[in-house]
Amino acid sequence: MQFEPKDQFEQRQRKLEKIVQAGHPAFPHEFRWSATPAELAAKYAQTTAAELEANKVDATIAGRIVSYRLMGKAGFAHVQGGGGRLQIYVRKDVVGERGFELFHLLDLGDLIGARGHLFRTKTGELSLWVEELTFLSKALLPLPEKWHGLTDVELRYRQRYVDLIANEESRRVFLTRAKIVQELRRFFDDRGYIEVETPMMHAIPGSAAARPFVTHHNTLDIDLYLRIAPELYLKRLVVGGLDRVYEINRNFRNEGISTQHNPEFTMLEFYEAYSNYQDLMKMNERMLAQLATKITGSTVVKYGELALDFGRIERLSMREAICKYWPAAAGVAPTVEELAAAGGAKAVTERYNAWAKSAHAPYAAAKGTLSDGEWTGLLFETMAENKLLQPTILYDFPTDISPLSKQKPDDPSLTERFEVYIAGMEIANGFSELNDPSEQERRFLAQIARGGDEVPKQLDLDYVRALCYGLPPTAGEGIGIDRLTMLLTDSHSIRDVILFPQLRPEAQQEAEPKSEGHGA
Repeated sequence: MQFEPKDQFEQRQRKLEKIVQAGHPAFPHEFRWSATPAELAAKYAQTTAAELEANKVDATIAGRIVSYRLMGKAGFAHVQGGGGRLQIYVRKDVVGERGFELFHLLDLGDLIGARGHLFRTKTGELSLWVEELTFLSKALLPLPEKWHGLTDVELRYRQRYVDLIANEESRRVFLTRAKIVQELRRFFDDRGYIEVETPMMHAIPGSAAARPFVTHHNTLDIDLYLRIAPELYLKRLVVGGLDRVYEINRNFRNEGISTQHNPEFTMLEFYEAYSNYQDLMKMNERMLAQLATKITGSTVVKYGELALDFGRIERLSMREAICKYWPAAAGVAPTVEELAAAGGAKAVTERYNAWAKSAHAPYAAAKGTLSDGEWTGLLFETMAENKLLQPTILYDFPTDISPLSKQKPDDPSLTERFEVYIAGMEIANGFSELNDPSEQERRFLAQIARGGDEVPKQLDLDYVRALCYGLPPTAGEGIGIDRLTMLLTDSHSIRDVILFPQLRPEAQQEAEPKSEGHGA
């Protein structure tokens, strides 16, 4: 075992040998502490030196040494634990020869335990007067230089354990992420939902248009697919009478990596019987405003240069968004009626592409023959999606790109589907669920017939059979936890909010195709 920097690694190994020779276990089995450094620092922040002297406060702490200085027969160090730090004061005539020898053999990054009482130094800093010092673990590798933090971004992702030690901001992000999940659970629990777990390995990949990861079960001798989304299993539960269900789950898509995409990601997906997409749009407005307030203290959230107002969510149909964000230089903006007419979306896209080619703007490149609905979706993604900066609910998606959504009664070319966009990112995807088994089978078969790596290769007949037992009118939605965390922590890469993101040998960002299954 050998790691760089080699000289410091070997030097610290020799110190560990001396610590063991002095009678201290190299790797103790336990240590009992009474409070964390962070708790003591917060609780006694306003307590004066006189009060601490009059009312002795005994404490035992454990943590990592993050600063260290010797001064003859005494020394100071800062111990970090629980998200904060506390200074300790060690005197040879108090801890004894053996204890002070141990203090001499410590390095930055070592883990120790210290028992003593609180006092304030002459400079007024709250500190622990150490009466007993316990060795807990040696850091054989040094912490980032001068404790300025780990600044190599790639290294931060690969060695998250060092990043969490060295960068307080990283710790804050992941504590906030945990709080976001807690608040979302509370929101749904308070509304009578039950949390469930569904399979992560599927015999048939489905629920969204995405390329799956494939594995093999040796005993059964069958291929299985890591789930793209839990949608079809959750709707089976609604058929079974669990009227309000949700799952916080890991999904896997064998696709590109970018600042917004990771092959393994976290979603909250939920279903509510006897509701439709209008009900969920209203719920999203309440939920997002409440969540932003709980996490940041306000409905207005800073994200880079943007001030995102979670308390005011705009609603636009997909066709309205295209009209609203049509480039002025591309000529007269199309109308909703023009986009809705037969062949209209293709004609509008061709008009946009003619301008984009000369203006070197993003080009709506079509693969194969597209339907009117597919042209609409392609045009929206090309020229309007990244313009949705303030929280926006985009609704009424074309049926052609929404195989699991219920059609609008007054316009079968559209479905009762919506997505939530914030800062140009899709955060959530929901719709009134298609519950007609015949229509669902027809759409599945049409999807399979179109072919491609990102669509199912076989019909999920068991799901169609489940619908034959009767799925009540139901609305469902998937929310991307990672992207939501990005917004609420002012993080601009998905890798900053995933503890151990998937990494490539060299940086590469790829555009990823849209998927209609719930979530991002």
